[in-house]
Amino acid sequence: MSAPAPHTHQPRARRLFRPSWAEAGRVADILRKETIGGALLMAGAVVALVWANSPWGESYEALRAFTVGPEALHLDLSLATWAADGLLAIFFFVAGLELKREFVAGDLRDVRRAAVPISAAAGGVLVPALLFVLVNRGTGDGALAGWAIPTATDIAFALAVLAVIGRHLPTALRTFLLTLAVVDDLMAIVIIALFYTDHLAAQWLALALVPLAAFTVLVQRRVRSWWLLLPLAATVWALVHASGVHATVAGVLLAFAVPVVRSEGAGGPAAGPGLAEHFEHRFRPLSAGVAVPVFALMSAGVAVGGAGGLVDALTDPVAVGILVGLVLGKPLGIFGATWLVARFTRARLDEGLAWVDVLGLAILAGIGFTVSLLIGELAFGLGSERDDHVKVAVLAGSLTAAVLATIVLRVRDRAYRRLQEAEAVDSDRDGVPDVYQTD
Repeated sequence: MSAPAPHTHQPRARRLFRPSWAEAGRVADILRKETIGGALLMAGAVVALVWANSPWGESYEALRAFTVGPEALHLDLSLATWAADGLLAIFFFVAGLELKREFVAGDLRDVRRAAVPISAAAGGVLVPALLFVLVNRGTGDGALAGWAIPTATDIAFALAVLAVIGRHLPTALRTFLLTLAVVDDLMAIVIIALFYTDHLAAQWLALALVPLAAFTVLVQRRVRSWWLLLPLAATVWALVHASGVHATVAGVLLAFAVPVVRSEGAGGPAAGPGLAEHFEHRFRPLSAGVAVPVFALMSAGVAVGGAGGLVDALTDPVAVGILVGLVLGKPLGIFGATWLVARFTRARLDEGLAWVDVLGLAILAGIGFTVSLLIGELAFGLGSERDDHVKVAVLAGSLTAAVLATIVLRVRDRAYRRLQEAEAVDSDRDGVPDVYQTD
């Protein structure tokens, strides 16, 4: 009788979406704040649309065009421009803090955990951009300048939708959506800096390095005094604005200067919250509760002009490209990239999840509002006819994505309830649910 074949140990396939316990707790806190911000964002957009299409529509346009600021510093800007260049710098500052924290101390520092959201975000940028270009390849008249409009995901808007339709969505899926959006923000920042800078004044950009260096030295020494940091940050913003690079990039540069891990002096870095987390707690409510909703109020208002005007807007090839990119491109890119990672890395879905859940989140990521509107203004000019078409298309595409995601995710609501209950089980009562202690 022949001897039995030796047992070969097979490594256990890792799970695609399971976050660490520390990450899950941090994400839960962020989601609560962003959900409230998303509701305010939608309220701002609705007010803008109603106002722009009301008998008082001219007053809305007059408000957007009202100019304020020091003319001697070339900062006599319209309120709409202040919202896009100034307030959104706060949004990108928070996004930059989140990015740095994820890559320094969060789950994205683990290559295996980072592979899925980074690949999904890349797919969610490349495929919508490609579809937009295919739709507009023969349009001319500068239409291809809008290729990046359908590439962005608005996490606040998406989470506001989830608060209504997906209250029982498992933590793993919520974390995946948030991390995907964080990487998406990084790609949007790079796109804005590289492709939407028309005239670069290098001398102003070089001068911006001086206050940026001073800001960096202070925050590295854990200085929190607003009367020192705020003037330096404002100077960096003004100089970046003067350089021709979009001023929101200044917010990211400032965020990247902030240390993530708490320092113990000569003993070296120690685990625990650093200055980045302190600033994030301070500025996230300002970003979600003020900056983004006010930007929505200043940017989302577009006079449709009745059914005929709506048809004209949505038949513009640029609008068609945006709709196709958001509604089809985003899901195809995110779902396809995630499937490929699972196919070639032995990764598998978390227990209880199905590929339809990934599809639902991929569709939800087609809600591209804040950054999409910003890129539309940069591509075609604030207040232009094509910019109005962009707004209609972004709103229509985001609404369509929200409705389709609602249909897909609601079908699985009963399964999500069971998973949520399982996530709360802590058999050994050590404060860490059992699902975070198993492979």
